[in-house]
Amino acid sequence: MITVIGRGHSGTRAMSHTLSASGVFMGATLNESGDLIPPGDMYEACRVMARHVTYLGNLRWDFDALHTMPIDPAFTRLIESFLASVLASDAERKGWKIPETTLVFPWIVRMFPDIRYIYWVRDPRDCILGAHVTDDLSDFGVPYDRTEDVRLRRATSWEYQVELVKATPKPKHWMEVRFEDFVLDQDRTLARLERYLGFPLARIPVRPEAVGRWKTDAGTHMFDFFMADLLEHKYENERRGSGRGAAVSEGQRPAGD
Repeated sequence: MITVIGRGHSGTRAMSHTLSASGVFMGATLNESGDLIPPGDMYEACRVMARHVTYLGNLRWDFDALHTMPIDPAFTRLIESFLASVLASDAERKGWKIPETTLVFPWIVRMFPDIRYIYWVRDPRDCILGAHVTDDLSDFGVPYDRTEDVRLRRATSWEYQVELVKATPKPKHWMEVRFEDFVLDQDRTLARLERYLGFPLARIPVRPEAVGRWKTDAGTHMFDFFMADLLEHKYENERRGSGRGAAVSEGQRPAGD
């Protein structure tokens, strides 16, 4: 079984579409983004887990309890209900994708320690340009310093999810993929994925213009707390000015973001 994690607008639909085109059963009902739907039980599972996250202030959260405490039985029931069509399938290859899996990653890993995880990474300056249902973490029960600044709210959601993934002990089957690599060098990226998954993958159309969209964006798309990730994942980081809201001067879209 395979799951794809990554914040909304990180380009995870590209991987879901690739897996579906490659004969992987991704659930009984999918939306145009390749998400397993309906999402209600997953959303509620996010709220159940979030009760055990402590906000320390200044974009810092304490996730420690999530790794050792008993998993709430309500969470297990909700996830099993959400994944019912996948878990019941006798397909040789199956999995699911929905960005909110990232919000419950610590308990998903504990429920499914042996499956294959694909962590989809995208330049955060592109990731926060469009609206996503996870933009306001309070909708999923996550505590944070709420703001009316839409871009800061999206950036905070991005930061929370990145820190949650970093804080979680990684499963034995784990692979990180940059969206930009998939778009700009699909063959090489798929070759890596094929070695990891153990079966051939289909090629899907991609649109290079989805890479580096922030370069023509007039709004705020750079925050200081992005910098460590930009460096870690080798994104260019030339900037204009300084400070949390500083814009950046320089830095494919598979069927949309």
